[in-house]
Amino acid sequence: MDDEEEAHLKAAFGDSSDDEHLADRGTSVVGDSTKAVWERVEKINGLWLCRNFLSAHHQSDFLSAILNEGWFVEESINQAMRFGDLPSWAIELSDLILESVESVDLPVLPADLLWREPLFDQLIVNLYQPGEGICAHVDLLRFEDGIAIVSLESPCVMRFSPAEKGEGAGVDVDVLLSPGSLILMSGEARYCWKHEINRKQIGFQVWEGEEIDQKRRISITLRKLCPS
Repeated sequence: MDDEEEAHLKAAFGDSSDDEHLADRGTSVVGDSTKAVWERVEKINGLWLCRNFLSAHHQSDFLSAILNEGWFVEESINQAMRFGDLPSWAIELSDLILESVESVDLPVLPADLLWREPLFDQLIVNLYQPGEGICAHVDLLRFEDGIAIVSLESPCVMRFSPAEKGEGAGVDVDVLLSPGSLILMSGEARYCWKHEINRKQIGFQVWEGEEIDQKRRISITLRKLCPS
């Protein structure tokens, strides 16, 4: 992220240090130049956010690669899945995630997950038009621990809520996912918290009292299948 892009992001959504839910921070390097800042979401163990994971150049390249797959030519199609051998661009993205996680002195992912080969072998690409979201859910147990979600194009607010309500359960936590951001879920964040994208008005969400005018958003989810 260059200085001008960072200034625009701060003007629109505030400085990352202002987010009450974020705690530990650390900087890693993605690719040749991007300095990615990792932040732990304080109230949810195992949830880490990297706001500027992908540079504007990387975002453009991955977006072009996805659109060139031809998955979303028909308007009725808004999701694509791949299992096993992933497209070359998805392997590159997975490699960037591993490179960034290994280069920061923070427990962004449990150490035992970093030895998996491959790190991810299942891909979901979702295309969200204004007004579209996804209901609260915990990812299926057919997938191992450690889930990555990369956001492209439009920002959105993802809400995390305890999978089981009751005495001692946590409170809902909202996280802003800006274009080029990455979240990683492991442990409690992966198994004990639901996540959702809820849009109460068509095309609009609210972040820190301000409406986010959302356009098309593409999300990339990477997971690892459990052994059969």
